[in-house]
Amino acid sequence: MTVTENAARHLRDLLESRGAAPAEAGLRLFVEKGGCAGLQYAMKIAEPEPGDEVVERDGVRVFVARDSLEYLRNCEIDYEDSLNDSGFKIHNPDAVRSCGCGTSFEANPAAG
Repeated sequence: MTVTENAARHLRDLLESRGAAPAEAGLRLFVEKGGCAGLQYAMKIAEPEPGDEVVERDGVRVFVARDSLEYLRNCEIDYEDSLNDSGFKIHNPDAVRSCGCGTSFEANPAAG
């Protein structure tokens, strides 16, 4: 998994705005059932949990839940700022298809 420079910058700003120390908290990513394509991405500002994979970039950290690693291993986390939608985006090359909103996807059975 990779984190873009832009995503790291926005994550640092978000942590600062919430009074969270980057040494303690970060962006925690996980996958859950739901969405129009079967699985959906979820994220929150949190501390790491046991078993999380930790990805660091420019002084901030992204935590990936252990049970979601097979779905997120080859992803890129970016931050997009557009007129209609702004926020962290997950670009997943292993998804068979994604919904229009970009928050749900269908997993490739061969991935992972």
